[in-house]
Amino acid sequence: MIVIFDVKTGNITSIKKALDYLNINNKISDKEEDLKKSSKIILPGVGAFDNFMNKLEETNLKNSLIYEIKDKKKPFLGICLGMQLLLHSSEEGNSKGLGLIDGKIKKFDKNLNIRIPHMGLNYANVLKKNNLIKGEKKKFYFVHSYFAEVKEKNIIAVTRYGIDFPSIINENNLYGVQFHPEKSQNDGKDILENFSKL
Repeated sequence: MIVIFDVKTGNITSIKKALDYLNINNKISDKEEDLKKSSKIILPGVGAFDNFMNKLEETNLKNSLIYEIKDKKKPFLGICLGMQLLLHSSEEGNSKGLGLIDGKIKKFDKNLNIRIPHMGLNYANVLKKNNLIKGEKKKFYFVHSYFAEVKEKNIIAVTRYGIDFPSIINENNLYGVQFHPEKSQNDGKDILENFSKL
């Protein structure tokens, strides 16, 4: 069973609906026993980095989450802000991230002459073979003002928006996507289906 970990920061029912549509067994939960029983974990996130980390701390489950995905190595998918907190820090706030993937979150430079936030459909160009996304180019729905700066070895796909930024990152069993697969039609559903098979 996939647990959609609920940190109470936004509407996550659209992810559940997408998984239900694909007949993938899932449950929205903020309970430790469900984390323990899960086969995989999805962490969606919207809003500001500090607020999200504070909400995670308030659940008293941060250490349990880290144990399940780092020590027990359960497949993990962080979506948008849920991806960003995998890194060490963010220019959006002062809180520390989980530090499970080496890197930091940076804000798009307004001098790039782009509209911020980056919002709407855009392409992810796949750089290396992996089990989460098949093919070379897929289209996804983005809404974000910050992007991940990580080592090249952790980048699965990049998206062009003023610069090439990592839109899918990976470290062993940990995956992060900057976009919203649940809002990305068939390409997004493929991501969720592939994740369920990891």
